[in-house]
Amino acid sequence: MAQEPLRYRRILLKLSGEALMGAGTFGLSPEVVSALSDEIQSIHGLGVQIALVVGGGNIFRGMEATALGMDRVTGDHMGMLATLINSLALQDSLEKRAVTTRVLSALEIRQVAEPFIRRRALRHLEKGRVVILAAGTGNPYFTTDTAAALRAMEVQAEVLLKATKVDGIYTSDPLRDPAAVRLPRVTYQQCLERGLKVMDATAISLCMDNRLPIVVFNIRVPGNIRRIVLGETIGSLVSE
Repeated sequence: MAQEPLRYRRILLKLSGEALMGAGTFGLSPEVVSALSDEIQSIHGLGVQIALVVGGGNIFRGMEATALGMDRVTGDHMGMLATLINSLALQDSLEKRAVTTRVLSALEIRQVAEPFIRRRALRHLEKGRVVILAAGTGNPYFTTDTAAALRAMEVQAEVLLKATKVDGIYTSDPLRDPAAVRLPRVTYQQCLERGLKVMDATAISLCMDNRLPIVVFNIRVPGNIRRIVLGETIGSLVSE
């Protein structure tokens, strides 16, 4: 059986912590983690090299804690640790599917994760391992969106896949505004000028400066990641 041609051979997939909650309001949904692992296993089987950046908002949000009076740096570090919990959960689920993974953390916790070293991450990808990049950038005041953009450039990903609850970029929140219109293709500049809720401005600017395309898509539709890497037009594309 002939191998299907790939549009993207190395990707960075950005998952929000909320994506792992399912219908819950806190923590991890085993069903959602299992379904995501099936999706990742599917594209891994095609030969796609996969890096993942996972948020931690299902466990702890530094910005919300800051609003309640916590020191911003402390809150952000707690949020980074939340991303590590999610990363370990995904690693466990993937390895149950015989997908070899490595968790690389921007905060050093050697008992459970390797420190993030760019050359090591590249080597893991070349060997066909799924690389899960935890703890954001390791610095406060930066979101996991910015971490995803930064890591995508560092590991030389061909595209940044931004997983969301909706099927692309809209003129306003489609879950609240029935008049919202989906935009199948936008430029980086339009995202910044119109305040489109894609990723934060720092992440968009990083991608624009380095010409890294972003595909925003609905992670809740089974098979969407596979369709994207095989070249189907799914969701919305942000490019020059």
